[in-house]
Amino acid sequence: MDWFDEFQKWLGDHSVAANALGVLGVIVAFLALFALTRLVLLRLIRRLVVRSKFTWDDELVESRFFRWVTMVVPTYVVRLLLPINVLLDEVVQAWLGRIAIAFMAFAIMMAIGALLTAVNAVYEKRPDARNRPIKGYVQVAKILLYSFGTIIVVALLADQELWPLITGLGAFTAVLLLIFKDTILSLVASVQLTSNNLVRVGDWIEVPALGVDGDVVDIALHTVKVKNFDNTVSSVPTHQLIVKQFKNWRAMSESGGRRIKRSIALDMTSVRFLSEKEIGSYGESSLLKDYIAAKKVELAAHNETSVSRRHLTNLGTFRAYLIAYLRNHPKIHQDGMTFLVRQLAPSETGVGIELYVFTTTTAWVEYEGIQADIFDHIIAIVPEFGLRVFQSPSGSDFAKLAAPEA
Repeated sequence: MDWFDEFQKWLGDHSVAANALGVLGVIVAFLALFALTRLVLLRLIRRLVVRSKFTWDDELVESRFFRWVTMVVPTYVVRLLLPINVLLDEVVQAWLGRIAIAFMAFAIMMAIGALLTAVNAVYEKRPDARNRPIKGYVQVAKILLYSFGTIIVVALLADQELWPLITGLGAFTAVLLLIFKDTILSLVASVQLTSNNLVRVGDWIEVPALGVDGDVVDIALHTVKVKNFDNTVSSVPTHQLIVKQFKNWRAMSESGGRRIKRSIALDMTSVRFLSEKEIGSYGESSLLKDYIAAKKVELAAHNETSVSRRHLTNLGTFRAYLIAYLRNHPKIHQDGMTFLVRQLAPSETGVGIELYVFTTTTAWVEYEGIQADIFDHIIAIVPEFGLRVFQSPSGSDFAKLAAPEA
């Protein structure tokens, strides 16, 4: 074995080459063990997950939790084998040992981060997850995890005590606060939004200052993603929902009724008293007969005892007609929600009659159809009461004035 003795002597005379060969052997051993772990252990875990009846373990696979965990195994084995590597001197062995321990700490940190991702994914499948999302809290936990994990890895590589390294960072507190200003603001905002139940995934929100109007599709630590009704997507900083005024339409959706608040302006010069013939005609209407009968009794009793005589007006009768019409409308809430047909203050645009009622549906398309049908009918029925809809003069009006009389 003269050649072996000569080789040992040569290694003793060439320590750099010996250490290089030793490090190369460690790398080869690590790669071999890593490949073996991936081919055997990781595949075995995946097969067990596929056969499992549970769903949470599928999320562990998707988040790469098992991949990071299995990386600890070859690193730990290589760390145990370092003392028997005769090619390495004590200094290189110590460095490789610290690198191996630091890498194990890094792998464990990434595995915990993947576990948090899997926990959030499993939680989001719960029926009540949209009401109480935890994605923001998970992201905060990851930031803390990676921050402290990085400090631990650096401490292991530098062979320093952990606590003095952490306390030494106190001098950079102001800098860190400046760097993570948005994160801190977003964390506070996320806690407020979640704890006060201000925004959920699926809510329809409006933020006029930011031009946002659509459904919330994701709530994260830093941003709330909103899909606008024009199919664009807006990413709103979470803290902006605290400092900016926004409207959440969730209560409307949950109430089962959506408000119609719209008025029609009538020409005041068309308002007048009704003739006896008109009163008799309206009294035959199924929607107005009760109103006309009650008013006849009321006015007769008043006029017998009072000097100032009262009469039915076409405007008051029109308002009574709208009340009766809406009371018989199958798509309008009759009880439990505000039902109001009121007269607005007269102005330069005429006198307004406003509808303040709620539909029995909150679906946008159906709601707009109901509202349009109601006002189609109102505009068409106005002339039947001797009233005129007020509108600003148009080009056709001026053309009629300019046209010579026949």
